[in-house]
Amino acid sequence: MKFGRPSTRQSGKETRQNGASASLSGVRSKGRARESAAPIEGLPVSKNEETIIDIIGMNHDGEGVGRANGYTLFVQGALPGETVRVRVMKTKKQYGYAKLLEIVKASPDRVSAPCPIYDQCGGCQIQHMSYAGQLAWKRQLVIDNLQRIGKLNVMVEDETQANHSEQSPFDERTGEQTVQTNESNRIRLQLEGVMDEEDTEHAIRVLPTMGMDEPWRYRNKAQVPIGVTEGGLVGGFYAKGSHRIIDMETCLIQHEHNDEVVAKVKEIGSHLGISAYNEETGRGLLRHVVVKKAFRTGEMMLVLVTNGRDIPHQDEWIGSIREAIPHVASICQNVNKKQTNVIFGDETRVLWGRDVIYDYIGDVQFAISPRSFYQVNPVQTEVLYGKTVEYAGLSGKETVIDAYCGIGTISLFLAQHADQVYGVEIVPEAIEDARSNALLNEMRNVKFEVGASEDVIPRWKEQGIEADVIVVDPPRKGCDPRLLDTILEMKPERVVYVSCNPSTLARDLRVLEDGGYRTVEVTPVDMFPHTVHVESVAMLVRED
Repeated sequence: MKFGRPSTRQSGKETRQNGASASLSGVRSKGRARESAAPIEGLPVSKNEETIIDIIGMNHDGEGVGRANGYTLFVQGALPGETVRVRVMKTKKQYGYAKLLEIVKASPDRVSAPCPIYDQCGGCQIQHMSYAGQLAWKRQLVIDNLQRIGKLNVMVEDETQANHSEQSPFDERTGEQTVQTNESNRIRLQLEGVMDEEDTEHAIRVLPTMGMDEPWRYRNKAQVPIGVTEGGLVGGFYAKGSHRIIDMETCLIQHEHNDEVVAKVKEIGSHLGISAYNEETGRGLLRHVVVKKAFRTGEMMLVLVTNGRDIPHQDEWIGSIREAIPHVASICQNVNKKQTNVIFGDETRVLWGRDVIYDYIGDVQFAISPRSFYQVNPVQTEVLYGKTVEYAGLSGKETVIDAYCGIGTISLFLAQHADQVYGVEIVPEAIEDARSNALLNEMRNVKFEVGASEDVIPRWKEQGIEADVIVVDPPRKGCDPRLLDTILEMKPERVVYVSCNPSTLARDLRVLEDGGYRTVEVTPVDMFPHTVHVESVAMLVRED
């Protein structure tokens, strides 16, 4: 879960985690290749052609998948089970992209997206799908990746539901539906030599996605880019495919207090004549407004990201913010003079109040600083970590290694149930936060060390440290191959894999299974409702 390891994992774990962070802190990117200048001969459809198609699935970007005379088209906004009229916008050899023009027959899962700027913002991709439908699709996405990429045998308790073509993800390279039934999957794996008859008896159970009772207003952090119009400062979201800021008054997945703080900062800044940063010229002062909300304690932190250290009318601005928003406990400034899309610069200072705010996940207290990483959905974080502890199977006597510990969130949860926990993280600032959080909670059975897991863990083994359980929580790219080798050499009784990317989870589980482990169960957890992102927790046991 760490993505290139920036300072305190701010742009790492946060980048893969946010669902809405693409709109809160940057532009949503599809990474698609440019359209060829010359049309491709022999395709059953052509650019700008209108056609009616049935939507038979949905890909990992949340786009509906249909076929026109056998040719696959991806349609933003279309849902499985729908019949739609579309206009072809782009064609490739094996698939193309089309614009939704009309819904001829709607899906039972279609709902009206309540967000007024949903069609413009790229942060939430599937608000137009019922929440029950979202949870079912996310489970199926995990199942499909385990089968297709990991070549793993998955137990499907309800074949009709779990393998329903209307919920099945697709391979974007070929447009082919990829989900298979237990029996067809078993036969395929045997023919490919991946599993023998005995192996197929040990099928992986994928539980229903653990969702939220109230899947709105769940984010505790907003990162809002600031621009300017004739009416004053604007702040909100980048329009899809651009850095044009769409002003926003409310975001339905943000805590209401975050919206209030952003609105007040814009209002006060406009009144005082504060200038907004211009990406093209590199001039202007205010770049981003970052707000953090502690759900349990109610404390809030405001971070003004500025293009320079000097803030005009600083005292008046701070005084007005404190008067308008009394529950703000910390007002900080981060200076970023670089012409970059990265939000934070290297210098951070406190303008008023404390340098941290405090919050809890379960019974564990955490200090949250301006740049430290902290899970953005605290309600589901407790669910995710609870499942991690459950899969670790701790009795209080075990030694546990947390291989991507960050600021120690999972480590401290585990330390409540284990004899000794060792956490390793490559970002020095994150380890400083982890040690501070251990002291804050008076937990003395946790040790943190800076370094790459694949380097530090073998050194621990040489020192006589033997792990009963190893927990990994890697970035979207998955575990480093050397770490997987290290796990196989350490031979812990259990491995718990916390994943934000079903495809790399499947790939890494295949490696661990080939090395002597068996994946028993996987639980998807919906950390980011109304987005295509899904977390998973997998439990593996050593076969011998």
